[in-house]
Amino acid sequence: MTLGLTLAILGAALAVFLAGIGSAIGVGLAGQAASGIMSEDPSKFGSILFLAALPGTQGIYGFLSGFLVIIKLGLLGGQVAQPTVQQGLQIMFACFPVAFAGWISAIHQGKVCAAGIYMVAKQPKEMTKPLVLGALVETYAVLGLLATVLLLNGIKL
Repeated sequence: MTLGLTLAILGAALAVFLAGIGSAIGVGLAGQAASGIMSEDPSKFGSILFLAALPGTQGIYGFLSGFLVIIKLGLLGGQVAQPTVQQGLQIMFACFPVAFAGWISAIHQGKVCAAGIYMVAKQPKEMTKPLVLGALVETYAVLGLLATVLLLNGIKL
């Protein structure tokens, strides 16, 4: 395995790991809030489920980006690419937007969603407002994904 290929795989791994870690923390924060609310009123499960799950999307974005790198490198079959060190670095750095934006935004989205869960517990008809607030944080994860996809598409092997 060449150094270029190793660097490219490292980029894919960072995208998956960091965005996934952020999502795990964010979903954990929101899930703790949801569990606390449901311990008093289990019927609120349906109204808070989406808020509890929302921070998990960043992990999906990181996985998607890692998968795009795997396809670009031909690791699923066929001819495995042998990128130069520069190309490997380009792929690795192209994965940084989704890795870091996903990691940080998922944690903060978990906090926003946890607060929204507490709000919905007291004001069940106000579900839309905390969803909008959670979606505002999501915007930056989507921008990180978009930047990664655009950067990966611009790299020629």
